[in-house]
Amino acid sequence: MSNTHPINVVALISGRGSNLQSLINAQQQGKLNVEFSSVISNRDDAAGLQFCERANIPTTVINHTLFKDRLSYDKELIKEIDRHNPYLIILAGFMRILSPEFVAHYSGRLVNIHPSLLPNFKGLHTHQQALDAEATEHGASVHFVTEELDGGPILMQTAVKVKESDDADTLSQRVLKQEHKLYPAAVQLIAERRVELKNGKLYVDDSELKQPLRI
Repeated sequence: MSNTHPINVVALISGRGSNLQSLINAQQQGKLNVEFSSVISNRDDAAGLQFCERANIPTTVINHTLFKDRLSYDKELIKEIDRHNPYLIILAGFMRILSPEFVAHYSGRLVNIHPSLLPNFKGLHTHQQALDAEATEHGASVHFVTEELDGGPILMQTAVKVKESDDADTLSQRVLKQEHKLYPAAVQLIAERRVELKNGKLYVDDSELKQPLRI
């Protein structure tokens, strides 16, 4: 691991948080140079919160049902995140569409993992989308978040072969296993201060990234 001081991160979850668990595990194993200052959920029953508590990571719940609209919720979320002054905000199964104001506020500091080889199969039900399209390859992508849904610059991807015997569940399980390797690898690259988003383009080690990195 780099000797650079760990970056301060805040993660957002809505459910089980399995990708967050993979990040926390990597950090605890000395493979991820981050410090989790807070994990925030929009649901108080998110299973990932229990995992965070066992790992002694501070958690906060901001219930979206208590706000009149998306923007008022996002403003409260911004206020809570900014208390921690994070270098990076990690979306780890945060099941909300973010307002343009939120995305703009964290431009270049907001990353997400999506279960497809973007730009293919944006949105929901990506595994079934891949099967319906008779794709031979499927996977996951880590990308910086922009106003376009699942449309931000892609940093890193991982792929699996689609088997003739696959259904959405079996394909999902194989992709998820790869996601748990992909997200820590991508976040570690950012933690090493090697990644920068400038004018909508990604640079790694000061060179423009023409194609997503693959693991």
